[in-house]
This record gives sequence, C-alpha cells and structure tokens, in this order.
Amino acid sequence: MSYQPLIAPSILSADFARLDREIERIPSADWIHVDVMDGHFVPNLSFGAPVAKAVGRVTDKPMDCHLMITDPARWVGDYVDAGAFNVTFHVEATDDPKAVADLLHARGCKAGISIKPGTAVEPYLDLLDHVDLVLVMSVEPGFGGQKFMPGVLDKVRTLRAEIDRRGLDVHIQIDGGIDAGTIAECAAAGCDVFVAGSAVYGAPDPDAMIGTLRSGALAARA
Repeated sequence: MSYQPLIAPSILSADFARLDREIERIPSADWIHVDVMDGHFVPNLSFGAPVAKAVGRVTDKPMDCHLMITDPARWVGDYVDAGAFNVTFHVEATDDPKAVADLLHARGCKAGISIKPGTAVEPYLDLLDHVDLVLVMSVEPGFGGQKFMPGVLDKVRTLRAEIDRRGLDVHIQIDGGIDAGTIAECAAAGCDVFVAGSAVYGAPDPDAMIGTLRSGALAARA
C-alpha cells in the first residue's frame, strides 16, 4: 500500500472567535485536530466537549480529539457524543489505558494513546493490539508554538518497526513543532499523521501550507 500522509491541523492555533471560518480555510486537511487541556494534567486550559461538538457541526472532516486531561475514562464519552472520529488520551493520565481504549471502541470510536517526550514507549507496545493510533508528543504538552524535539523520533522508529513486524493497522501521529522544516524527518522515521498548528494557521495561505507539508512527507518516503 502506498504511503498516504495525513495532515491534521490543530485549531489550537486558530482564531477561537471564528472557528467556523478558520476551518473553512483548510479544505484540504485530512483531519481536524482538537486539543483539549484541563489545567490539571497540563498547565493550560483550552476548550472542552461543547466546543468540539460545535466544531463537528461545521465540518464533515474526521475530528481527532487529543485529551490532555486527568481521568480520561470519565470524559471520553463526551467527545464521542460530540462527534469525534478518534479520541486520543495520555497513558500517563490513567492506570488502565486498555480499559479506556475498550470504552471508546465499545462506543464505536477509534482510540489513540499519547506519550509525553519523557515517557518511554516500550512499556506500552503491548497496547498496539488494542488501539488505532499512537501519538508521540514532540513537545511538552500544554502549549502551542514550541520547538520540535528530535530525540522523540527514536520512539517513532521503535513503534514503526513493531507495527510493521506485527502487521498492525495502527497510525503513528506526531504533534509539536511540525512544519515544513521538520516534517521530512518525522515521515522518514515512520510517522503517517502530522499535527500542525502554528505552521498552518501562521501561514499566509493555510491550505497551501497543508499541501507543502504533505509534499514534504511524501518526498521523505519516496
């Protein structure tokens, strides 16, 4: 199967007062990435399920919700109800990530796990049979516009090798500092879903930037 990179712009970098128009500016996006922060798991607040539901009403693109929150099992259902295609939660926020993934699957939603830059991936490789996506954070979660941390790509390579060895259909997503200068090395390491906030919404033409990012990923894997 040919390599198909997916670009998921993060609306964390969009104008919150005009989210409908901001989403209209990215018609070639593959997914819409919604960053949820609770002020506890990460030292910042963004928005919650009501805003995700509003986003779902103005786009037919898959909504990819990244929950940077404590006790995800308590809240994931709200994002399924809001229309999420995929809900990703942090392994550091729960003692039983498999149970949270099972809860999402029981509701008909795809399930992703996320790991912080300082979290080793090896203890979670057994979860690959139970999730649809692994999000490798390439910045510390909680704030947009941070500098990319290339050291996390070793975790991507480990994931890519294990997913391929086992013949699994699991996406590897990367989030944090992704732009035209960093996407190639992420694609080469094995990523196939790329979250970009500042790079897309900080560009004069956000949709053209999506094309640039996609081309960069494709070239790196050619």
